[in-house]
Amino acid sequence: MNKTQQLFIAGGLLLCLAQAEAQPGFKDIKSGWTSSDLLVQDHRGVALQRVRVDKTVRRQDWVTLADTSPAFRQALVFSEDKRFYQHSGIDWSGVAAAAWANVWNTRTRGASTLTMQLAGLLNDDLKAGRNGRSLWQKLGQGWSAAWLETHWSKAEILEAYLNLVGFRGELVGLSALSSTLFGKLPSGLDMEESAIAVALIRAPGASPDKVGDRACRLLKDMGRAPRCETVSAHTRLALSRSRSANPLAEQDAPHFAQKLLQRQPRKQGGVIRSTLDAGLQRFAVSVLRRQLAALSQRNVQDGALVVLDNASGDILAWVGSSGRQLSSAAEVDGVTSLRQAGSTLKPFLYQMALEKHYLTAASLLNDSPLDLQTGSGLYAPQNYAKDFKGLVSVRTALASSLNIPAVRTIEMVSPTALRDRLYQLGMTSLEQDGDYYGFSLALGAADIRLLDLANAYRTLANQGMASPPRWTQGDAQAKPQRQLDAASSFIIADILSDRTARARTFGMESALSTRYWSAVKTGTSKDMRDNWAVGFSRRFTVAVWVGNASGEPMWDVSGMHGAAPVWQAVLDRAQADGKQAAPPPAPPGVIRQDVHYQNNVEAARQEWFLTGTQRALIVADDGGKLQPPGIVAPIDGSIYAIDPDIPPANQRMILRARGVARPEWWLDGRRIGAGAALPWFPWPGKHTLEVREKNKSVERVRFEVRGAFLKPPAKGKARGG
Repeated sequence: MNKTQQLFIAGGLLLCLAQAEAQPGFKDIKSGWTSSDLLVQDHRGVALQRVRVDKTVRRQDWVTLADTSPAFRQALVFSEDKRFYQHSGIDWSGVAAAAWANVWNTRTRGASTLTMQLAGLLNDDLKAGRNGRSLWQKLGQGWSAAWLETHWSKAEILEAYLNLVGFRGELVGLSALSSTLFGKLPSGLDMEESAIAVALIRAPGASPDKVGDRACRLLKDMGRAPRCETVSAHTRLALSRSRSANPLAEQDAPHFAQKLLQRQPRKQGGVIRSTLDAGLQRFAVSVLRRQLAALSQRNVQDGALVVLDNASGDILAWVGSSGRQLSSAAEVDGVTSLRQAGSTLKPFLYQMALEKHYLTAASLLNDSPLDLQTGSGLYAPQNYAKDFKGLVSVRTALASSLNIPAVRTIEMVSPTALRDRLYQLGMTSLEQDGDYYGFSLALGAADIRLLDLANAYRTLANQGMASPPRWTQGDAQAKPQRQLDAASSFIIADILSDRTARARTFGMESALSTRYWSAVKTGTSKDMRDNWAVGFSRRFTVAVWVGNASGEPMWDVSGMHGAAPVWQAVLDRAQADGKQAAPPPAPPGVIRQDVHYQNNVEAARQEWFLTGTQRALIVADDGGKLQPPGIVAPIDGSIYAIDPDIPPANQRMILRARGVARPEWWLDGRRIGAGAALPWFPWPGKHTLEVREKNKSVERVRFEVRGAFLKPPAKGKARGG
């Protein structure tokens, strides 16, 4: 051997030694293991949902040797390395046998031990190419195997191997193979299944028949007496599942997990500790499905719910759908889909009216037929029950969900102010201005998301303090910000908790009643396409939607009969420990006193008032209303047209103000006059009209005047001149 060859061999040996010394430790391999799935856990670490994120390979959680079937370990060692527990990385007896077989052209298992195979799995430079391993790769594999045997235990070598070895296609590791092909955990594999799994190591891409034949031979060599036809049939069935979804994957919160991935995109798997509560989540799924199954004969397929912790904002449960057995649109997430709100927006309307001192909880509103002139025509709202109650208090109107009083209230508040308040509370799906929705916004004629609505109700529960929902344990808790007045929020919550006040519509005992303090509002949209139940205890907010993802109407299902039973059951479960069951304490700024109604319109009672608005006697003729100052005419959003048949000098609009001592009128930013009633010549165009008092804006409306040409004089008549 010349000097060049000696140097070449020495360099190769040094390279092999360097590769061996570069091997990682067992703990490094195990801690660096990443599943191809994202595992969403609840706040205690309970597994809830598994989502595939790495599409290039399928790996499951690391499986320990103790959690592996003894049958598999026996089959693996028998097939791949009979002297595994005797050799030190290289099986010299196997090497000699392989060399002798090569001389006589006889097929054998080969000389590669499990430790040498593991070395190839740990180091890409040692992996075999199309033509097998080169001499240097084989030498490096031997050196690496010897190093592993020195630094790792046999148990660690075997455990790492069964997690890193590829079986078939994208399946890597025993955990992925066992769950996908056999629907079992690795600890549950029997001898036949173990033989099929081990047979795949040698030829991952072989046909099912060849894999079955090899598995049968292995069983025979191990002293078994299998029926090869049965083994082949089982092999074909198992391999037919190789691209199927993992049947053992946790599937308790699929829609929540998908939304979580949209918020925190990932290319590799791992674990996320969410804010969900596994027990409450599974209970909520079960209750919703039972209720929808009971309503299936009424053309109901879908439902959704979300539970929030009032203090932290933690999302405790998120059920986006009734599931594939009940729904034809199970992938649609009802928690974030846009649906018509129905009466669930009324609490925020009345809260504004109380906050601005337009009304009190004792004020009387007239529940009687109402026709309103709007910019788009005549608006004539109806109550759900198609009847009218006459004079009712704000407390009764809200708790019993009467529509006409709500429309009378939005006349005071204005659709624009209500829309802006709802948007401020997080209902960002209300992208149009208040004029677009008009008075019907009081009755929920707008599309919202269940999650946004739930968090707005949570703001009411927290007496006006708002913060965004919290998704994971790693999310910082946002500092709450004041969005609503505390005193008026408290009064609205008190009304929503009042069984007596809601009795005129719902009765004293219903699915809205709980054995602890709670406040709740139902809602049903037009044609019964959606129904809702949203409410809270002192600790939790629960929001439920029931309907059809397709938008198809339900058959005679209101919020009381569709969503409310689910709301009650889920809140009962969340509130099961009985803590904070009493009503919340009153905040500063409210006072409680006895009230009496003239002519006994309603029974005398104690009522909550904002300090300074209290009254002992509510008189029926003025309704007890605190009329807001503002513009009576024109109505916001109105459209006027100049009549060509009337001389221009005779066409005037009367601008009217209410409740303003010295009104000043400003049109499109210019002062045009003063007085409670001001005649104005209508000029074509879109205008903004504002009434001010002492140079402070009181109210602003928008309207349009459409122009026209005067008729030309009749033929034969002389023109003036």
